[in-house]
Amino acid sequence: MTRDMLTGAALALLLAFPALAACPDPADTTAEIEALAERARAAETFMEGRAISAEMWQVWLRAPDEAAQEILDAGMERRGAYDFLGALDQFTRLADYCPTYAEGYNQRAFIHFLQQDFAAALVDLDRALALAPLHVGAQSGRALTLMNLGRTEEAREQLQSALELNPWLSERALLEEGAPLAPTGRDI
Repeated sequence: MTRDMLTGAALALLLAFPALAACPDPADTTAEIEALAERARAAETFMEGRAISAEMWQVWLRAPDEAAQEILDAGMERRGAYDFLGALDQFTRLADYCPTYAEGYNQRAFIHFLQQDFAAALVDLDRALALAPLHVGAQSGRALTLMNLGRTEEAREQLQSALELNPWLSERALLEEGAPLAPTGRDI
């Protein structure tokens, strides 16, 4: 057997039985995200800000190893095909295999959110943010989840925290006058 065939066979076993191996801890991306947040705050145009947002997502979607990346990609593919049950299964496998990788919880939270299971989404978002406090996507997702749970003040505070890191989030519109998270009690 060639080395490539052995590597492929080992990867297939890990994907089928991720419990056979331990997922490595994800790389510490704090400095990378902080630098991107600094660039986002300095961005002068919507297009520039959104491009930096996309760069942030590329960091968060970088799984700790090849097996985790395969599971994440399979979940994303299933989500993209509106196979939410299949996606939920993949993201649960990812969270089980890589319990210190925030994106597994964040993606599973998104599926729960899409299924309007906001309580389950909040649990996963809290776990994702405990692992990656600067995850702006999880922060904005948490704000939307809290809003849907009727916890408006917490949602507003969470969204404001996310916007401090990345002012180009589309969710910022929720804070505008007349929007669901607009500040209340202003004097005229």
